[in-house]
Amino acid sequence: MAATPKGLFISTGAMTTARSLHTATSLATGTVLIAGGYDRSMATLATAEIYDPVTGAFTATGSMATGRVAAEAARLANGQILMVGGQDSSGKAIALAELYDPITGTFRATGSLQTARLNPTVTLLGNGDVLVAGGYEGTSSGTPLATAEIYDPQSGLFTATGSMGTGRRNATATRLPDGRVLVAGGYNGKAVNSPEVFDPRADSFEPAMAMSTPRRYPTASLLPSGAVLVVGGFATSDGNPLSSSERYVQSGWPWLNNSGRFVQTGSMHTARGRHTASLLGHNSVLIAGGFDGQAPLASAELYTINLQTFSETASLQTARYRHTATLLSDGTVLIAGGADANGALASAELFQPGGRLTGLSTALLAGLGARLV
Repeated sequence: MAATPKGLFISTGAMTTARSLHTATSLATGTVLIAGGYDRSMATLATAEIYDPVTGAFTATGSMATGRVAAEAARLANGQILMVGGQDSSGKAIALAELYDPITGTFRATGSLQTARLNPTVTLLGNGDVLVAGGYEGTSSGTPLATAEIYDPQSGLFTATGSMGTGRRNATATRLPDGRVLVAGGYNGKAVNSPEVFDPRADSFEPAMAMSTPRRYPTASLLPSGAVLVVGGFATSDGNPLSSSERYVQSGWPWLNNSGRFVQTGSMHTARGRHTASLLGHNSVLIAGGFDGQAPLASAELYTINLQTFSETASLQTARYRHTATLLSDGTVLIAGGADANGALASAELFQPGGRLTGLSTALLAGLGARLV
């Protein structure tokens, strides 16, 4: 039986501003755009910055027109980044959408959502359009939304599409190999089960087979097989972190290619929600940080895809949740910001799979130290 690969976390440059509930989106150049969130004083941020893997440094770039916490971002086919939703400094959901141009390093306004949304899902579709689904209208205690809309990059406009059967925020959305989108979990006053699948050809959602449990703040990862790995989350509105995971598997029969079911798979060593999940090649998924219902976590685990099991790996240098994880072109994962028990973090670190250091990682390790197993 092949051993689960180990890894290490090493510190990298700190962000120019502490950020939690921000976005992180890889650019075509291999750099990463970090935008919005809130800082250590809980102020809502409009600023953005770029992480350069070559130098390991963050540098400021253009700011958004409005500060956003808990927004979502998607990289369009033309390389621009669409910023959608979130809440502003007054705590209200945002309708205005913005585009970041990596060439000019600036944001500009594009069409507005038909409904202002906090914590929606945002998914790039196969034709280049963007599906925006669910979220909350108004404030964090506002109305759960079942509605959805489509952004057309050519016109810059949002138009309504079919609605979900269940309103929700904090859900996952994963584009399947056939172009449909699986929406799973979330929250609408209680943790949500009731997965749904959006078919862009029909502009409609259809219910999918239920998961084993409701999940708020889980992660979802598209595996090389086309299955979707759903991990952890909270089972209730009061918490109850989950260690369990399950896979959404589509039928292999041609005449049932629109059907699927959830199959339970391995359990994590630590129950958690608000963690991150990063697919590492064809072999494993990195689960990092999160919240166990009592405190932010530094622990991390690797899900070995062919064995369907979790194993512990090196710990983060800093316990954190509400952070971002971005796979870089060299196979490392950038973990940035988030919050610990004292508030928002400016620190960032890199996960190196298998403990094999790149040239940059070697230099960073020599200067800043690492945790290795």
